[in-house]
Amino acid sequence: KAFTMERYERLRFHRRSKNYYRKSLKIARYDSMTHPITEILGILMISLALLVGAYLTLEGRTHLLGIRMSDRPLSVGALMLFYAFLIGAADPARKLSDVFSRLQRAVAAADRIYALLDREPKLYDPPCPVVVGRHQRDLVFDHVYFHYRDDRPVLEDVCLEIPFGQRVAIVGPNGAGKTTLLNLVLRFMDPVRGEIRLDGVPLRRIRLRDLRRQIGLVTQESWLFDDTVYNNIRYGAPWASREDVIRAAQQAYVHQFIMEELPDGYDTLVGIGGSRLSGGQRQRITLARAILRDPAILLLDEPTSQVDIESERLIRNVLEQFTRNRTTLMVTHRLSTLAMADSIVVMEGGRILDVGPHEQLLARCPTYRRLYQLEFAELRESA
Repeated sequence: KAFTMERYERLRFHRRSKNYYRKSLKIARYDSMTHPITEILGILMISLALLVGAYLTLEGRTHLLGIRMSDRPLSVGALMLFYAFLIGAADPARKLSDVFSRLQRAVAAADRIYALLDREPKLYDPPCPVVVGRHQRDLVFDHVYFHYRDDRPVLEDVCLEIPFGQRVAIVGPNGAGKTTLLNLVLRFMDPVRGEIRLDGVPLRRIRLRDLRRQIGLVTQESWLFDDTVYNNIRYGAPWASREDVIRAAQQAYVHQFIMEELPDGYDTLVGIGGSRLSGGQRQRITLARAILRDPAILLLDEPTSQVDIESERLIRNVLEQFTRNRTTLMVTHRLSTLAMADSIVVMEGGRILDVGPHEQLLARCPTYRRLYQLEFAELRESA
């Protein structure tokens, strides 16, 4: 409506519907023809068998049109037995046509499903995985390179060492490779060169389930399922009790809202994608989900970029407490979030330009200074 495209969308919907209608009519026409044709053929075959059998029995013959039909002339009893068998087999034979029609539909649907199921996964668990305990030493990027299909480099020679418990903010312009860096930690894909090590063990040698069990992820687009608040928070932690869920919600400053504003409390349906909640409420529920997993590594991808000031303040309070004694990587440009970081990584063009605390980067890194000034100017304008 905002773009006055109602007529265009109506016409597009009409064309698609008309095409679907024509194909449905074609299928219905073939289906409606199948049953009568099968019945007619069945009746003709039975009638022909009756006539031929009666002729051979009454005439006492064994041949018809020069074709041998039996070893000896049929008796009336044998003919009646044959008729009984024929009538008994007629109904199952007719039903075979319906079975065949349904089978063809199932095969067509199965072709589409198996095209998806047969896709080979890009990542596999190692044949002899290394068993790792809870992360407690460091996370190391050792000369990491990565590119997508077009061979244009997204990350180039990334070297970074993050001690356990350190909070690291990653800043840079769009397309710098910040989110890709987080995806590599989760092993959504692997580097094309170099390696990432967790406590000295390359990620490729760790079973995917063991690795991701140690990681909590909060993105800027908080996705909730069309389910209850309770099940959304508990998603990813099926072992958690209701008391654990409530405790995580309290830590995320969302428990009071759930109990006071939602009609059924934790049993309230949130709608598709959390459509019945505000952006800040969805984000805090997502934070509660991450808190419930109790991860050793926390990955934050612009967690406060799409929320209001009040929600940002609450989320910042949550993060200040929850990120203690956890390795935290934060992709952000918000000054309030940068203030929590022990170290800041500045990226541009897939490379790390500089690493250090806020004051030092302001003094020596032009890219960071420019990003900081842009954010600061935006804050002053909004104020």
